[in-house]
Amino acid sequence: MTRRNFVATGTTMLAWSARQAAAADLTPWYRRTYRWGQTNITEPDAVRYDIGWWRDYWKRTQVQGVIINAGGIVAYYPSKYPLHHRAQFLGDRDLYGELSTAAHNDGLVVLARMDSNSTAEAFFRAHPDWFTRNAAGEPYRNADRYVTCINSGYYDEYIPDILREIIDRSHPEGFADNSWAGLGRENICYCNNCARKFRDQVGAGLPQRHDWSDTAYRKWIEWSYARRLAVWDLNNRVTKSAGGPACLWIGMNSGSIVAQSRSFRDCKGIWERAEMLLMDHQSRGPAGFQENADTGKLIHGVLGWDKLMPESMAMYGAGGRATFRLTSKPAAEARMWMIEGFAGGIQPWWHHISAYHEDRRMYDTAEPLMRFYKDNERYLMNRRPLATVGLVWSQRSTDFYGQDNAAELTDLPYRGFMQALIRARIPYLPLHVDNIAREAPGLKALILPSVGAMSDSQCAAVRRFVQGGGSLIATGPTSLFNEWGDARPDFALADLFGAHLLTTAAAKRKPNGQTQHSYLRLSPELRAGVAGPKAGDEPALAGKRHPVLKGFEKTDLLPYGGELEPLRVDASALVPLSFVPPFPAFPPETAWMRQPKTDIPGLVINKQVAFMPADIDSRYGRDNLPDHGDLLANLVRWAAGDTIPLEVLGHGLLDCNVYTQPGRVIMHIVNLSNTGRMPIEEYLPVGPLTIRLKLPKDVSPGHLRLAVSGITIVPKVENGWVAFQLHSVSDHELAILE
Repeated sequence: MTRRNFVATGTTMLAWSARQAAAADLTPWYRRTYRWGQTNITEPDAVRYDIGWWRDYWKRTQVQGVIINAGGIVAYYPSKYPLHHRAQFLGDRDLYGELSTAAHNDGLVVLARMDSNSTAEAFFRAHPDWFTRNAAGEPYRNADRYVTCINSGYYDEYIPDILREIIDRSHPEGFADNSWAGLGRENICYCNNCARKFRDQVGAGLPQRHDWSDTAYRKWIEWSYARRLAVWDLNNRVTKSAGGPACLWIGMNSGSIVAQSRSFRDCKGIWERAEMLLMDHQSRGPAGFQENADTGKLIHGVLGWDKLMPESMAMYGAGGRATFRLTSKPAAEARMWMIEGFAGGIQPWWHHISAYHEDRRMYDTAEPLMRFYKDNERYLMNRRPLATVGLVWSQRSTDFYGQDNAAELTDLPYRGFMQALIRARIPYLPLHVDNIAREAPGLKALILPSVGAMSDSQCAAVRRFVQGGGSLIATGPTSLFNEWGDARPDFALADLFGAHLLTTAAAKRKPNGQTQHSYLRLSPELRAGVAGPKAGDEPALAGKRHPVLKGFEKTDLLPYGGELEPLRVDASALVPLSFVPPFPAFPPETAWMRQPKTDIPGLVINKQVAFMPADIDSRYGRDNLPDHGDLLANLVRWAAGDTIPLEVLGHGLLDCNVYTQPGRVIMHIVNLSNTGRMPIEEYLPVGPLTIRLKLPKDVSPGHLRLAVSGITIVPKVENGWVAFQLHSVSDHELAILE
């Protein structure tokens, strides 16, 4: 036997052993494949793909599964379907097949990547009835490609045939699909398929324009959502029939509720039926890195904490408004996004565009964290958040209250509370509005951040939570609109708020100004007893302030910036903050209050309910003003009382995520202190940090292991709380108490 034959035989035997071991594990691949990689193939890769190098990279980065371009917009194998556009330079080569075979020989799971959204002109000419049309009958286009219609035979016939062909050729474990959801909400398709199916199913013609008050438009929104779920189910029936019950079709999803809504992807509907999710949520947005941990917790709350949701994590560069596909993202930037994903229960998936790069720095970025994940994956999976505060979200409210301005009206208030909770180091659980009753036993406080559109049944669930002893914080227009976005004559939860509309004209749906020169007055006023100049007309000291105003003892004003409408407040309720209307800011000589006091409430306290008409959550989400963050944190600490299970002392902006497993508590601390708006280049350590953590009844830790530092210590346990100190945290620390 020659040396070459010996090596080849040895490689084959190792691959066979890996496949046999995987086959012996009865756990389905989608429950045990944690670490992923993807080289997003470009057309020139057909002649330059160095498969041997990338196989070595798979091993270096510890991946268990790979996502390989197969078909859709571009085919990377010789498809039998003549209109399936073959990659330029591919010829008769089966690049997808070669990569799939190599991955399977290495014992890896393979997902065949599809992109089903558009085609070249030749396809359009052959099947014009399969493509989207505007009101004038012209096709919608994406650059030089034609956008396919999700209600056409392209999705019902052609794509299923392509899936069957790929399964027959290479037997992938499943499929990914990037742009599976079809035309987005900003456009209405008027093709014959849509017109016919909408009339048959809804009994009406397609809406003629975007009008949220139009019954036909509302029905079109719901009909469009239902069609995407039907496509999800159809493709899974096809792949399971052709490839076996574990052959999943998994359309990509965004971590942004606003983005999901714009593409008619029903978060709850998809996540409840999915065995696994693939997340296309690649880099930080306005909310910062912490958005990724929040995304993981938010989705797991519906998906389930035992399921996997790997996320495409870009190794290529981003800068300003541009995304540079072929150069490296700063390593610290890419890794921090990965770390925050881990903290939220997301699995790693490195993503490169093209198989050849002149900038080789990106190849070093993912490897250390992929190894970290492998070494600690038992602590990063199958766990439940330890939190007593629920932060509520609703895609229905995003649609029917947020409508065309959801980023401002629904996303921003949620983001503001998220930021305030992280800054205050208060663990929280993102909670779908329909799951309040399910999660209620473990929660002490609910936060409804401008959840404007709520059904009667959702309001009833909130009312039962409060009647059962829970506390509530609600802001802005919460419950003021029904599930269709129609204004109610009063807040549906007015009995809890202790506040009522005086006129239905107050039921507005628009952002509450940007930077108006308005304020909130604190009550009772304390400046008469605080050092400073005296005018002689300061109100006499009268009583103590409510605990939600703690820390503001030296001020009688807080900055606000918006407008407020008068409300009728119940006699039993307290108003700690009232509105000071706008007045000129320029020139400085005119900057004095024309109306120093009003009875317009900015905050109403009614027993264990805090209702805040002033949109401080939106303000904090936009401006990050410390006073706003402190006020929001005060509200939560008052509402949750002594049930918050974590105290962290020390400097720095820290995202503190706490989880439980049987007999174990896991705390993942991420240091966000040097993560402003620009890409980060290095980590600045913080510490020491003193931590106290309330232990669940089934946890009596004998030791504490710090997985990043590599240190094991004996923690101090007293009265059900464990205390320990972290001397320094650079990027993150994973603390395991057991």
